[in-house]
Amino acid sequence: MKGVMRFGKKGKLRTRYIGPYRILKRIGKMAYELELRADLAAVYPIFHISMLKKCVGDPASVVPLESVAVKDSLSYEDVPVEILDRQVRRLRNKEVTSVKVLWRSQSEEGATWKQK
Repeated sequence: MKGVMRFGKKGKLRTRYIGPYRILKRIGKMAYELELRADLAAVYPIFHISMLKKCVGDPASVVPLESVAVKDSLSYEDVPVEILDRQVRRLRNKEVTSVKVLWRSQSEEGATWKQK
């Protein structure tokens, strides 16, 4: 299409939505003005409601910053707290042991399986 700005890749693997962005104001019943990043300065900031997707945050996935010690390099070390479950799977000639680990910065739903 002529005059349409594409974000990233073309075709099947392209991103369908970019964002989330804060809504600055509502314009009429069907349009909103968004606060876009500086690299999107060429994009007109007013969008029809059909082009927007509601961003629903999951409060369970938010980790409080006090519980995570963030280093200057913006990385942190995740410390295992407890082993919740064990399982042994038999593959052709060997047995593989896996444990379900609860991490300090995650809830019980965020526990992951690790192989020994």
